Amino acid sequence: MILYTTMPQEFIFPPEAESFTKQQTVTYQGVSLIVEQTDSQNVQVVRILSSDPQHYLDERICPGAKISCASIEGLSANY
Repeated sequence: MILYTTMPQEFIFPPEAESFTKQQTVTYQGVSLIVEQTDSQNVQVVRILSSDPQHYLDERICPGAKISCASIEGLSANY
């Protein structure tokens, strides 16, 4: 079967629900982020939850960037 569509693949074939259980919302340097634990020392940014365009230009928090858990004073979980 071939689908000719302009919709992204994620809309047609949604990811598994268990991939979302690894993600958590945190605040890092005043910016809300969705991160995923990569190992015991680091987390990886999945998505930026901000309406400020300057946050999207910051290379330290761009999606795919790794943040060390050692900087725990700026990294706190939001529950």
